[in-house]
Amino acid sequence: MGYRKTVRTMAVTAALAALAAPGAAYAAEGTGEPGDVGLDGGGECTFPMKQQYEGRPWPLQRVLLDELWQDTKGKGVRVAVIDTGVDNDNLQLRTAVDASAGADYLKGGKSDGTVDEVGHGTKVAGIIAARPRKGTGFVGLAPEATIIPIRQNDEKNSGKDTTMATAIDHAIAKGAQVINISQDTTKALEETSTLGRAVARALDKNIVVVASAGNDGMDGRLKRTYPAAFDGVLAVASSDRNNERAPFSQAGDFVGVAAPGVDIVSTVPGNGQCTDNGTSFSAPYVAGVAALMRAKYPKWTAAQIVARIEQTAERSVTGHDDYVGWGVVDPVRALSGDDLPQNAPHPDPAPPKAPAPEPAHLSLSETPQERSERYATYALAAAAVLVGVIGGAATVVRDARRRRAAR
Repeated sequence: MGYRKTVRTMAVTAALAALAAPGAAYAAEGTGEPGDVGLDGGGECTFPMKQQYEGRPWPLQRVLLDELWQDTKGKGVRVAVIDTGVDNDNLQLRTAVDASAGADYLKGGKSDGTVDEVGHGTKVAGIIAARPRKGTGFVGLAPEATIIPIRQNDEKNSGKDTTMATAIDHAIAKGAQVINISQDTTKALEETSTLGRAVARALDKNIVVVASAGNDGMDGRLKRTYPAAFDGVLAVASSDRNNERAPFSQAGDFVGVAAPGVDIVSTVPGNGQCTDNGTSFSAPYVAGVAALMRAKYPKWTAAQIVARIEQTAERSVTGHDDYVGWGVVDPVRALSGDDLPQNAPHPDPAPPKAPAPEPAHLSLSETPQERSERYATYALAAAAVLVGVIGGAATVVRDARRRRAAR
């Protein structure tokens, strides 16, 4: 289904939540009604757009794409994007989206998941699987993967935890191998909740579930968001150009890894690209890596793929912390390791302790015995010099006498 209408995301942002600071990502938590699930991104972007970014965006500049893609570009891997829909009019997504597998769970929704009036889901999908296009350096991490578009939320935060659960079940039914959820709620949800059970069903089907950690981190408080905090879900925080946590990124013990989430370039409905901020756009970066790993390691379990991504992340500490989890994801390292999987990440070995320095023994500058030995040495040296002088003098006297006798 084609693109319906042009929407200004700035207006959407106002409807969702106020910006924390100029250019910062917003953090929407819904309207406060039970079960509301908010989108995790926002920014100023009009679409469709003529603009394409010619250069390679900074998150991709850090990846040796030839090395990343030496084994696979994700062909055959199906990634479900549960979001605001995925517009497939954008040329970089036209061949990436499987509209026949899509769905629309908004009230009154009748699309196949390819209507995106917000632009959020289209950006998410582009980060995962945008095809190369002449004139731009932007491309998805897994540019041969297939996107299953599932429309479950909109600019009014109409999505609920119950509709998200239904969307997850649809993704399972359509053969998703990776599910990306760039939405969250701070409402505490139990594993036995409708959404918790749906996530568990996906994990039981060996699906990698990736979710954004949320954008409520400006206050620095640790708190859990859902579905990211469910056991088995890979929760993704945002990092900046310095590989540090972006200020808006939600921190908590549930964070698995961080990924670029500041000034992120991606596709928009209709045509073109724009930049945005938020953990919404960090999660699909990781989902793209997971798609590549699905293709390269088809026999690995979802837990083993998650463990490899966490274990190979670039760390600022030897283990896990509440801000970037196990570290900032490193796509090439995740794909270039050996073929032996592990089931959980572990802290790096602590550096070996340097041996304790031995105490220095202090002594007098010269002991009496050393002084006597020094004097004896001097005496021997003086005697040797004296013997040499006497011997030399005797030789001179002898030679002089011989010369006189010869006259």
